Amino acid sequence: MALDQSFVGRTYPPTEPYEVGREKIREFAEAVGDAHPAYTDAEAAKALGHPDVIAPPTFVFSVTFRAAGQVIADPQLGLDYSRVVHGDQKFAYSRPVRAGDRLSVTSSIEAIKSMAGNDILDIRGEVHDEAGEHVVTTWIKLVARAAEGA
Repeated sequence: MALDQSFVGRTYPPTEPYEVGREKIREFAEAVGDAHPAYTDAEAAKALGHPDVIAPPTFVFSVTFRAAGQVIADPQLGLDYSRVVHGDQKFAYSRPVRAGDRLSVTSSIEAIKSMAGNDILDIRGEVHDEAGEHVVTTWIKLVARAAEGA
């Protein structure tokens, strides 16, 4: 079943704040194999002008994908998540994510397309800190594969 095109432009409420912890940053940096000292050593981060350790650029995906769950779970949209694969992601930063940040995400549907029986859903996430400062804009592309035989 094709996704409802009228959802393009729909914006969902901001998420509750996600508090970014030093340990989560360290675990993520280790998991992706990035040994940059600014991700694990507060003094190294301060030497680069940051108030605390910063997160690798793709760390915010774990926060924004959770927020995109509002879109994914919307029963009116008609997305069959069992058929979804991750297609792409992009980030446009105003500043790095830092330990201690409390981030909220507002998700919006930017586009819905159909191609070869597959539905392609573009979700934009606007990430702000507790003071309302813009941190990063993210884009997630999800592909809902066509049902077999469709």
